[in-house]
Amino acid sequence: MKKTFTLATAVLLLANFAFAQQRSQTQAGSPQRGNAPAAAQSTATKEEAPVKANTNIASRNIVPESSVITNHTVAINGKAVPYKATAGTLPVWDEEGKTLAGLFYTYYERTDISNKESRPLVISFNGGPGSASVWMHIAYTGPVVLKIDDEGYPVQPYGYKDNSTSILDVADIVYIDPVNTGYSRTVGKDVATNRFFGVKADIKYLAEWINTFVTRTNRWASPKYLIGESYGTTRVSGLALELQSNHWMYLNGVILVSPTELGIERGGVMDAALRLPYFAATAWYHKALPADLQGKKLTDMLPEVEQFTINELVPAMSRGGFISADERSKIAAKMARFSGLPEKVILQNNLNISTNLFWKELLRDKGFTVGRLDSRYKGIDKNDAGERPDYNAELTSWLHSFTPAINMYLRNELNYKTDLKYNMFGPVHPWDRTGDNTGENLRAAMAQNPYLHVLVQSGYYDGACDYFNAKYNMWQMDPSGKLKDRMSWEGYESGHMMYLRKIDLELGNNHIRDFIKKSTPKPGQAAKF
Repeated sequence: MKKTFTLATAVLLLANFAFAQQRSQTQAGSPQRGNAPAAAQSTATKEEAPVKANTNIASRNIVPESSVITNHTVAINGKAVPYKATAGTLPVWDEEGKTLAGLFYTYYERTDISNKESRPLVISFNGGPGSASVWMHIAYTGPVVLKIDDEGYPVQPYGYKDNSTSILDVADIVYIDPVNTGYSRTVGKDVATNRFFGVKADIKYLAEWINTFVTRTNRWASPKYLIGESYGTTRVSGLALELQSNHWMYLNGVILVSPTELGIERGGVMDAALRLPYFAATAWYHKALPADLQGKKLTDMLPEVEQFTINELVPAMSRGGFISADERSKIAAKMARFSGLPEKVILQNNLNISTNLFWKELLRDKGFTVGRLDSRYKGIDKNDAGERPDYNAELTSWLHSFTPAINMYLRNELNYKTDLKYNMFGPVHPWDRTGDNTGENLRAAMAQNPYLHVLVQSGYYDGACDYFNAKYNMWQMDPSGKLKDRMSWEGYESGHMMYLRKIDLELGNNHIRDFIKKSTPKPGQAAKF
């Protein structure tokens, strides 16, 4: 991967050379030549704005505004794509213009494009809430990906490599870390956290920040897309309407990766019943189903489970204890057939199997639990007895490979130096979840904006934000059926981060690439119904 410093960076280095010799730590926003690879010293470009330096060296205090620019090339689908990476921070202000926080971002721009007006911009968030943007940044859409095996498991030595499937060939991308995630922080302990930590507050301040970013980078003319994963789907669904209504910024697309419930009411019965197709997918993966089901392809087997769920299970559970004993027994038998669980366990729980119990029970006789976010992963508990796993087997595996890679990448490749800890997960609780109406927000934004399209991506083995609930979201968001031509869903034989599986990394990025191309209007194409 080729990397170069800008002239502005070099000038700044020379100006601080004497002071830098006295201190071994490197300034955030001001890379030192001695710490950079030799290839990074080869050329300089003249067009970049001056880099802002951190004068508080060896500090864990946030620098609200900083930037480092480096240049690179990556091969995507066999073609060289040159790009500029900007790693830095931009402020969050209050109503009087006082700086409250600095948000860390990483911005990738393809540099061989002359017409930025027609170049799409993808604005990327992860979830939590309290999670940094690291996951999709260095494992999905960005120009580098983790060094992991083909199914997503860690390998040593840790690291990253070029991402030959990145969407950077068709769109520029900015990855944003909300307050207390990544390197983003408030400027002091006296800043009220209720400005940031809640469904509505999160959407409001991030919309303001996006407005600043789009203005600073001169991207108002560009087709714009939001992509969010997990809680990030709650965030971007709300942002779609907030940006449109209060910033007059209209989007071309929203991509929901492993979506939450988006504030869409389910009730006890629907919540319980909708889990079954996910249970069936997981049981199929672990070869826990009867031979006739196990012998089918996953995608051929699941429609039968989905039909049973909607047409039989929901009505039966709606009547609770007032169904006959015979009907209850028949329903439990079918649930056992589709879930891989003993019929006795299903009856003992009145047909309502929690996800925690499922993760603990499915492989209990083999001495394993299954993962929450990706049930392909297996864990080992202290006791086989119990009603829930001791830990999330998949998440510990992912942190194993992601944490070293992001710290290495930001410091060594993008040359952003700071003593702040990169928060994979940061303290954001209590989180105010009142007023989550984000599914309806997204529907309203689509109704008001003929350009706006939605793509949903789900892993069949995701037990936290399962694929059938994602389908249910779409059904409830569009009760009239007038928006469904602009909504699409894709499923993958992996989990919450479906892109960790090599096959699905390529497939998922190709789906996004096609979605962007499809939803970017032709020159002169009017936004009208």
